[in-house]
Amino acid sequence: MASPLVIPEDVSFEGAIALTQSLMEQMEQEQLSDVDLTQTLTQLVATENGARGFFVTYLTSDRPLADQPSTAVLSALNTAPEDVGELLVKNLAMSSAMAVTHRRNGNHDMAEGSDRVRSRTAKLIQQLQLLTVPAKLTQLKDSATTGTGDYASFLTRWGYDDEQRQVIVQAIDQSLSAG
Repeated sequence: MASPLVIPEDVSFEGAIALTQSLMEQMEQEQLSDVDLTQTLTQLVATENGARGFFVTYLTSDRPLADQPSTAVLSALNTAPEDVGELLVKNLAMSSAMAVTHRRNGNHDMAEGSDRVRSRTAKLIQQLQLLTVPAKLTQLKDSATTGTGDYASFLTRWGYDDEQRQVIVQAIDQSLSAG
């Protein structure tokens, strides 16, 4: 068994990506106990940079680990419900919208990658059942529909058009109905 990774309290976004890549290698090779994995990942998602770096790496990875999240991963993610919930909601929107962009540009491999991220994110939303997520999804849906509200600036910052916003609403509706 490998020793758990040390997660600095002030981990950078780039550092969190690198640590997550190492962590995923150890997970894939079954070099970490569930306890060590939960402890390490709990430390990583305790910070915004750590959580962002984890999700960008975990959800986009070609490795199948994110297709069937382990109990240890789910336990760790449950320790930071606010940050994890917010990132999952935004990842659902971003991956849905980017799939549209990639299809428009004729880049079907990238579109499939975005679809995979959306699917993995939706699955995590269902498995974690974080209490704040349904309300956040509803707020995002309202913003995507009306152009106002809590997530309006997020949607505007990324420049999502009407078609992308419709796809975001569809992904939210599927997530909410599956819960």
